[in-house]
Amino acid sequence: MSIPRLLDHIVIAGPDLPELVDWFARRTGVTAVPGGAHPTGTANALVALTVGGARGPQYIELIGPDPDRDDAALPTTFGIDALDGPSVQAYAVHPADIDAAVARARAHGFDPGDVWELSRRTPAGDLLEWRLTGASADRLDVPFLIDWGATPQPGTGDLPAIELVSFVREETDPAALQHALDALGLGDGAAGLVAGARARYRLALRRADGDIVEF
Repeated sequence: MSIPRLLDHIVIAGPDLPELVDWFARRTGVTAVPGGAHPTGTANALVALTVGGARGPQYIELIGPDPDRDDAALPTTFGIDALDGPSVQAYAVHPADIDAAVARARAHGFDPGDVWELSRRTPAGDLLEWRLTGASADRLDVPFLIDWGATPQPGTGDLPAIELVSFVREETDPAALQHALDALGLGDGAAGLVAGARARYRLALRRADGDIVEF
């Protein structure tokens, strides 16, 4: 079993959020709960993860264009504008100190981007606020860092859940990505890195009937 120790959430993106939610439900038997809309023109739906028999705080974020957005163009967040279907696009980790992690990475030759603030309203109207790096960067192979501050981490909320079996990053040249991961100093907090035929994330979930679904 390969699960990042510092995993916060896994991002599955698509060009149409309702279709993405339906696709995930068909594959897993779990229907994601609406999470809310972002100022970036995206919206999400969430599913909690169980890891080693324990529930959360890890979760899956299904993200796509906000159906109620003003701009008809597809948002660029997580490369949504380039997708023609669902794709495991990224993941977030939660270091103990996000600012220190950024400083360390820069000192070791990798810039994960500035720490910036983002927020969204839940369907119930609650405001969630967090700080993060890299969500709009081109380097989706590298985890982005997140700090929820005083906001309850969404994976601890009242969400349907599914078991996380494994999550790894496949690369044709693992050494190139390993440099960035080493600079971040995450150790086993990041997804496992394996050699493969193409660059992608490999995600395995266990359905309630025991079947394992791979993405």
